[in-house]
Amino acid sequence: MDKKVISVQELAAQMGISLPKAYELVKQPGFPRVRVGSRILVPVEEFNEWLREQTKCGDT
Repeated sequence: MDKKVISVQELAAQMGISLPKAYELVKQPGFPRVRVGSRILVPVEEFNEWLREQTKCGDT
């Protein structure tokens, strides 16, 4: 079964960015995230869509 959500730590590792930068990213308005108690989780499908949209911004 594929994971539906990833932690901020997993996001940092997948993107090759530091953990503080990943936390900064997930706090940005419009970034897909879900709070479960004090944890911040990132829905994988919504993150992939967000990433595709971000890459389109540079293709003007």
